[in-house]
Amino acid sequence: MEYIPHLQLKIRLITGLGIVTLLLSIVLFLSYHYAVRQVIVEGNKHYSAQEIQAMVLKGHFGDNSLYLSLKYKNKEIKGIPFIDTMDVIIVSNDTIKISVYEKALAGYVEYLGRYMYFDNDGMVVEAAKVPTQGIPQVTGLTFDHIVLYEKLPIENDQIFQNILTITKLLNKYDVICDKIQFDASYNVTLGYDKVKVNIGKLENLDEKLMQLPYILPSLKGESGTLDLQNYTQESRSVSFERD
Repeated sequence: MEYIPHLQLKIRLITGLGIVTLLLSIVLFLSYHYAVRQVIVEGNKHYSAQEIQAMVLKGHFGDNSLYLSLKYKNKEIKGIPFIDTMDVIIVSNDTIKISVYEKALAGYVEYLGRYMYFDNDGMVVEAAKVPTQGIPQVTGLTFDHIVLYEKLPIENDQIFQNILTITKLLNKYDVICDKIQFDASYNVTLGYDKVKVNIGKLENLDEKLMQLPYILPSLKGESGTLDLQNYTQESRSVSFERD
């Protein structure tokens, strides 16, 4: 009878070791079988696929698809500049898909050393220290202050609709500009590196911008002003003056 406690202790130790071994085996299996080996990123423009991966695959078990499926189940990733939301979908045990939904940015203005990005309604949605490629700088607007998450305080709200119209057509013809400049009469000049494109009034805007895919390649490396302000389908008035 005096050996029974020792036998019970031995059984408990063996049982405990068995449970620990089983748990370790499960952890090792899950770590290996559900290790993320392929990441599909879609919808990203501002950030590279590698940067998006770094945002999602972080922390302990950040490279485990099973863990990620639980972590991001019915949960959106928020609080990242220029991104509205990101969804993580588990495609298979070793593959995930990250869907990026970026904020719709119409342009940016420079203010107090910062680049203030606004949406199609003129709402300031982001502030950054460096400009972003693919989003035009808008100049010629007058304001005395800017508040994040509030509308740009300019007199003529029609300017935002004008910017939206311009950027939609520029995207349509794949000729995104660096800069959209308005003068006091709201005439428009587009900037492409060292080439300025004088659009003038927004009349016949589609016809004017339709010409850019054909003209701009021939002006690569040039410096000057392309005048399209009087262009119509009838007149076809186009001139280029070098600086």
